[in-house]
Amino acid sequence: MKRVFKVLFLGVALFVMSGVANAQVKIAHVNTAEILDAMPDKAKAEKDLEKYYGELQSQLETMAKEYQTKMQDYEANQATMSNLVKQSKEKEIIDLQTRIQTFQANAENEFESKRAELLKPILDKIQTAINNVGKEKGYTYVLDLATGAAVFVGDDAINATNDVKAKLGIK
Repeated sequence: MKRVFKVLFLGVALFVMSGVANAQVKIAHVNTAEILDAMPDKAKAEKDLEKYYGELQSQLETMAKEYQTKMQDYEANQATMSNLVKQSKEKEIIDLQTRIQTFQANAENEFESKRAELLKPILDKIQTAINNVGKEKGYTYVLDLATGAAVFVGDDAINATNDVKAKLGIK
């Protein structure tokens, strides 16, 4: 009797576990880079970035011209300068070089910060759309092909990129 009860219990357990193992996991993938490229907001962000880059570049060019002028003046008049004036001009030139290098390094960081600031609202929109599509379609996972998160995508995988684009109102 105990043996029959154990076999029956084992059979029920196996049946329940096979049902859990066969539970449907829906996995879809999107390409956020493709979606981002199709976003109209991205063009405005790129224009703003180009403008900001131009401002930084203009400031750097002004500094470079100042450096060039000081160097030309120094080289042209070096022979007639007293040691005190020569040292003062050399220090001025070295200080300007340092300012230029510091500006370049800071400009790169500022540009990247500006890029992140301008893209954040767009990326947040995309993430919200992905979350909504995932919930509406009942996906268990949505993998992003743009980040390389998907190791393998089978032929029957669901591509939700167009659904997310539609949710955002873009083609």
